[in-house]
Amino acid sequence: MTKHVFIIGSKGIPAKYGGFETFVDQLTARKTNQDIRYHIACMSDKDGEFEYHDARCFQIKVPRAGSAKAVIYDLLSLKACLRYIRHNQLYNSVVYVLACRIGPFFYAYKRALEKLGVQVWVNPDGHEWKRGKWNKAVKMYWKISERLMVKRADLLICDSRGIEQYIHRDYAKYHPRTSYIAYGADLEKSTLTDRSVQLKNWMDCHGIHAGEYYLIVGRFVPENNYELIIKEFMKAGTEKSLVIVTGTDNNPYYEELAAKTGFKKDERIKFVGTVYDQQLLKKIRELAFAYLHGHEVGGTNPSLLEALASTRLNLLYDVVFNREVGAEGALYFTNEPGSLAAQLEQADEYSEELLQAFEEAAKERIRTHYSWSFIVNRYEKLFTEDRVEAAEEAQVREAVNV
Repeated sequence: MTKHVFIIGSKGIPAKYGGFETFVDQLTARKTNQDIRYHIACMSDKDGEFEYHDARCFQIKVPRAGSAKAVIYDLLSLKACLRYIRHNQLYNSVVYVLACRIGPFFYAYKRALEKLGVQVWVNPDGHEWKRGKWNKAVKMYWKISERLMVKRADLLICDSRGIEQYIHRDYAKYHPRTSYIAYGADLEKSTLTDRSVQLKNWMDCHGIHAGEYYLIVGRFVPENNYELIIKEFMKAGTEKSLVIVTGTDNNPYYEELAAKTGFKKDERIKFVGTVYDQQLLKKIRELAFAYLHGHEVGGTNPSLLEALASTRLNLLYDVVFNREVGAEGALYFTNEPGSLAAQLEQADEYSEELLQAFEEAAKERIRTHYSWSFIVNRYEKLFTEDRVEAAEEAQVREAVNV
């Protein structure tokens, strides 16, 4: 019997950006179980359907609604899933919701799907309610939304052991059912060579040299500790550059950070904008001397996995989520004054043998715990667990209603 899996909450595939989008792209591209049929919600400016990676992609036209757009998108996607499942009598189905954006509206849809024998799973993502970019009211909404979705979900899939422990600790009264499946990465090298014109043009444009820069890739938000990293880098005696791949346009945090740190006076610090070409970005990671990861909120972070898979040396902010991923394959710094500056100066003196040892340890973490083939296999096993009884019960209820 075909298992129909509906996935909502990503912007859709083909993936152009974002962790959830890459996850869905990989999940469909690497499918090995032909008894699974994926249905993927895709944010769009029009309605319609198309096939991609043997998945049915249904487009959701979303009105412009500012910060509420993502919530409206998820609700419209969920409504479309319910309508399609009813029309096609797809009792052997799972609806998998990525992130906890729709908690206050979740119960009505959950009950309707439950009556059809459909399981509703949720990926709680990270601590969205802790993010510094949100005001107090939005943080409160995120926390309430998370609580309500944890309470009602049939299964919570956590991409971090730390998040899974948090769910069981903070929501123990709901007795949540959880499963741990991490995010993935691959160890394939970039298709670009060291002499690629595209790479050379990018490096020449920004005055960057292979092996002579520390690298940051991530969203430009305070909880990624840009202020801490920049201040510590400015203290350090390294002659290498600090290359920051992030979007800063129309972001008041950029000027705020400049005022607090004075980084514009330090020629080593280079904000280079975003890089959407994934092969170019992978090559930039490969040619970095080291990667700096300041994220302190959330679970398994995609940019960290990609760095461990590509960059020789990785220095991570010392929180449980980063320790869980990096283990012995990385170095760690704290927010204590001088902690990172000392690490940077020491790293500059590392021997080739020590750098190779860190590189191999990091890649082994990816190989054994975070490879996409391993992650996709875990999901396929979970999706195809025997839920025939639920489907049969739904068919009985449908017959009675008729």
